[in-house]
Amino acid sequence: MSAVGGIVLAYLAGSFPTAFLAGRVRGVDLSKVGSGNYGATNVYRNLGKGPALVVLVFDVAKGFLPVWFLPRWFAGGIEPSTYAVLLGVAAVVGHVFSIFLAFKGGKGIGTAAGVFLALSPLAAGLAAVVWFAVVGWRRIVSLASLCAALVLLIAVWVLHAGGLPASWPLVALTTFLTAFVFWTHRENIGRLKRGEEKQIRPSGPTGAGAT
Repeated sequence: MSAVGGIVLAYLAGSFPTAFLAGRVRGVDLSKVGSGNYGATNVYRNLGKGPALVVLVFDVAKGFLPVWFLPRWFAGGIEPSTYAVLLGVAAVVGHVFSIFLAFKGGKGIGTAAGVFLALSPLAAGLAAVVWFAVVGWRRIVSLASLCAALVLLIAVWVLHAGGLPASWPLVALTTFLTAFVFWTHRENIGRLKRGEEKQIRPSGPTGAGAT
């Protein structure tokens, strides 16, 4: 498999429209309810816990599987760890800008979690602990995601920056994705500043009351 072919495959994996399909199964157009976002949070608010958990597992797998497996099959001149980072970027971009959804999608948190689960499990675990802690404390997913992204960035720098220059692709990826997460959450950040960001509450298959 060529390097470009692997990156395209990772992008297509990230683009797989898990949330969209979950909505179709329940007869709900997620683009027209709640936040209009094709992510696990909007699924939770409008379809409930079960579908949201399925979507989250698939979203994490969309990031983990390409990064874990494709470098083993790649034959070429790119160093495997660097290639794994490129595959991770492609998967996250695919999730946020899905070719199957007219280049719309989710905000990349679940898929990015899968990428780092493959690249730096300890850093991913620390970020996950923070995410669950903030959700349990404030029940605001956007705030939890932003906090987890910052913890992930700090953890990767602490754990891997000492290995520079060999670890520079991973450090650069983390810095890029942290900035990317803040960019995809720019509207949420505005609502957080104004005190308007709502807590997460499942509203069932009708979508009533979702944000």
